[in-house]
Amino acid sequence: MAKLTKEDFISSLKEMNLLEIKELVDAMKEEFGVDPSAVAVAAPAAGGAEASAAPSTVTVSIADAGAAKVAVIKIVKEITGLGLKESKDIVDNKGVVKENIPTAEADEIKAKLEEAGATVEVK
Repeated sequence: MAKLTKEDFISSLKEMNLLEIKELVDAMKEEFGVDPSAVAVAAPAAGGAEASAAPSTVTVSIADAGAAKVAVIKIVKEITGLGLKESKDIVDNKGVVKENIPTAEADEIKAKLEEAGATVEVK
């Protein structure tokens, strides 16, 4: 039988749900007389808490163009690389400027759009 590497074991743990991990911990207690629950259960729980606290990718959309609509359209055009008409449509329809982007990039885009007078939603 092939030896299971540390990476393979961790990968397998990531794919398990909480009930499966509990069953694994119970089996390890029974087989080896060791309580690995502090290590085996805490690692996936910590990763899950971080993921729910700060999503890795977000979507930036226009909530309101504000008074300086032309300036907002120009910034949307610059950010998206779309034409003037497509950028205007995004602003007019309160559409998505960019989606599935890192939060750092979303913060930069939000700052630019808010500086031009737009109200921006980051989801």
